[in-house]
Amino acid sequence: MDTRHLTARRTTGVTPVLEAHVTDLDVRAFTVPTDHPEADGTLAWDHTTMVVVVLTAETRDTKTIGLGYTYAPVACAHLIQELLAPVVVGTSPLDVSRTFAAMRSQARNAGYPGIAACAVSAVDTALWDLKAGMVGLPLHRLLGAVRDRVPSYGSGGFTTYTDEELQTQLNGWLEAGARWVKIKIGESAGQDTDRDLARVALAKDIVAGRAELFVDANGGYSVAQAVRIGRALERLDVRWFEEPVSSDDLVGLAEVRGRLDVEVAAGEYGYDATYFRRMCEARAVGCLQLDVTRCGGITGWFRGAAVAASHGLDVSVHCAPAISLAAAAATPRLRHQEWFHDHVRVESMLLEGTRMMVQGDIELPCTRGNGLTLRNGDSDRFRVL
Repeated sequence: MDTRHLTARRTTGVTPVLEAHVTDLDVRAFTVPTDHPEADGTLAWDHTTMVVVVLTAETRDTKTIGLGYTYAPVACAHLIQELLAPVVVGTSPLDVSRTFAAMRSQARNAGYPGIAACAVSAVDTALWDLKAGMVGLPLHRLLGAVRDRVPSYGSGGFTTYTDEELQTQLNGWLEAGARWVKIKIGESAGQDTDRDLARVALAKDIVAGRAELFVDANGGYSVAQAVRIGRALERLDVRWFEEPVSSDDLVGLAEVRGRLDVEVAAGEYGYDATYFRRMCEARAVGCLQLDVTRCGGITGWFRGAAVAASHGLDVSVHCAPAISLAAAAATPRLRHQEWFHDHVRVESMLLEGTRMMVQGDIELPCTRGNGLTLRNGDSDRFRVL
């Protein structure tokens, strides 16, 4: 059989995509006030800033857009403009790993962990969206989905909430079918443990028999405090104790984990695979949290997930649910995705294509790429860059 015509047809079909290159990088920043003063164990805030990257790639006949973002100060947007745009524009949307490596190198002297990593994460997620759009696939299918729905847990329960506000929020998640819910504790850096435990007891009464209860101290306790509080949490049947001590204290996390039965989780402040390796080797966590908007985007996510898998650990999505959905769907050892009140609200206000929690899960979009676009008219009033 003569197959030359088949080969020619295949080659002709892919040539425009192979010839495509990034022609423009647009970065914008939006600051959205919270709907209520918010605080956790170690920080209080009244607004959230999202830095959005929009990439354009062109062939001879088509133009494709890719969108990504991070949650970081406006300074992150300036870093993208100054350092990353020059090494991204002109690259092939298909060669995300090559561009990721170039961005890492370019950001080295800026101090990669922190804002620079957030900047790379925003561009990387935009590159993956662009690549999926170029080849005409939903992003989770391009990545290789292992599930059609992503299990999610309700998250918020800020220490600033009254009992009535906490009850309203918890009931909203239960009505959406959440199988797990999480509240903040460690108030005032661990200086009000009586209120911490009273709020946990209230939350347990509300969700009993309907969902498992998680808590997050955001590093607010000392090791001794965390062990003492952890034993009280176990009596209340709390199943997840997030950042009982600072995630920088791997020895302390490991000690808390070794003295308690409740699962200890951390990792949201990991910016690269080396950090995750150290955390896993220290036996500091029972489940590793990864944040797509900090850990190097989707490229960094899968490196972190591979590190966790090599240590026999599951991973859990930290925050930013809309931009994390595709990676979560394509990760075999995924525990769940965080449905964080603050980010769910901001994403629904600024972006078209966000998903809702239905029966405790988030369904994957059928559209090309990640399915997200800016609400240009509505988002403009929050734009600060």
